[in-house]
Amino acid sequence: MKKVTMKDIADALNISRVTVSKAFNNQAGVSDALRETIFDKARELGYTKLPYQAQTGSQAPAAQEERTVALVVSRPESSFFWTGIIHRMAQELSEYNINLMYVYVPSTFTRDFVLPSVLFGSTLSGIAVVNVYDPVILGMVNDLPLPKVFLDTIPTLTDRKLNGDLLLIEGYRTEAEITESLILDGHKEIGFIGDINYAQTNKERYLGYRESMDRYKLPIRPEYCCIDSMGVFSYEKEIYDYLDGLTQWPTSFVCVSDYVAHFVQQYLSDHQQKLPHSVILTGFDNTDEYTNVSGRITTANVPTGLLGKRMALQLLFRTNHPDAPDELTFIKPSIIK
Repeated sequence: MKKVTMKDIADALNISRVTVSKAFNNQAGVSDALRETIFDKARELGYTKLPYQAQTGSQAPAAQEERTVALVVSRPESSFFWTGIIHRMAQELSEYNINLMYVYVPSTFTRDFVLPSVLFGSTLSGIAVVNVYDPVILGMVNDLPLPKVFLDTIPTLTDRKLNGDLLLIEGYRTEAEITESLILDGHKEIGFIGDINYAQTNKERYLGYRESMDRYKLPIRPEYCCIDSMGVFSYEKEIYDYLDGLTQWPTSFVCVSDYVAHFVQQYLSDHQQKLPHSVILTGFDNTDEYTNVSGRITTANVPTGLLGKRMALQLLFRTNHPDAPDELTFIKPSIIK
């Protein structure tokens, strides 16, 4: 049986494929009536990639009861990466008459910390958890009875222990492929830099690096791996201290993120006389805010806008179906060389 495409839907309605695409992606320029007509025709033809609102047969009408969900977040100002995700979440949820309420929690737990009282109120429909990595605070949020969606977690609080859905940026296979690209370019001494205790995604990227090194039977030298815990606000100093202590250098470093890579590149640029040879870096996230590495290193492209939309739609599903089994979803990034 022939696979139904957006062009088939467009041809059946005598409209353009662009119009169908706009309807499926909830973009401006398509009336509510035409959008519903497109959805109806898609269902009739058996189109298999219907967006959420088409699958449910409704477009979150304006008359729908207004709801509020909380965004529990820590340090969103630290990176445009996070603010891009958050902005897109708010934008998407507004299409369903859902308000996104910002709830700040600190980066590290102190004895006098308690969760904001609003998280215990009856006005919330659900919670999205973004950029929260302190084990105690994350555990406190996890214990809340509301429907929850987490973007990433920590290695000690895996998806089996979370009370909610978990979205992870896939890192194991992606980092393995990035490492392999270095190996195929002739690198045999490859290090890794990144706190693997900080986040589950960090740990999986490290395991992906190890997988490629093991597969090509290359030694993983402990002195070339800076993987211990780092202070949230002391990355630059701790990376500099580590690099200062090197007496021999690998030919390349796999960095757990572009954020880490930019500190390493900064050090390399400031200490060229110390280097016995050039050192190649790779990163992860493809954020353009770190200009000394942006566009200059192999990295993994994480589309923050689409990730924010995916978070919003998952939270919409979870609040509408709180008793459904918890879900684990991997978002696969592309590699940019």
